[in-house]
Amino acid sequence: MDKKELELLIQDIVSQASELKNKHTDQANAHVHYCCIFTQSDEEFEALLGEVSEIGKMLKDTPTGPMFQIELTETIAGSLRILKIRKPDPTRPERGDADFAVSNYPKFKEKYLGQPGFKLIEREDFEMIELMDPDYDVRAYFSNPPVEEQYELK
Repeated sequence: MDKKELELLIQDIVSQASELKNKHTDQANAHVHYCCIFTQSDEEFEALLGEVSEIGKMLKDTPTGPMFQIELTETIAGSLRILKIRKPDPTRPERGDADFAVSNYPKFKEKYLGQPGFKLIEREDFEMIELMDPDYDVRAYFSNPPVEEQYELK
């Protein structure tokens, strides 16, 4: 995969996740803060890792795959600068996910948590709401604080 194909893949994931977000929430203007590509094979993981290493620097190596600060990539939901390449995982058959910053997270959480497709995921330093819909090949997330703030890239 070359740089142009990688950029198109990122744009496609963010576009689909944005459609998913817009279908289920009132957050049409929410800005993308993060994108993750769910690799489907070890070969794809290695190929993407090589390509992303050329356009960004590693922010964090997680057990599921590294996160990178990349050159700004324009998407339908704004400029993206954090990209994760996720190792193949049978629990992630989709193509990827995008994380959006909502204007009022507590209000968003109160309004959407408990509705079909929404699930709270709590971590040590942050929490996020996951949105899944079987009609989409992506997932959407809403983190608090937003990923760019977690890495002080605001």
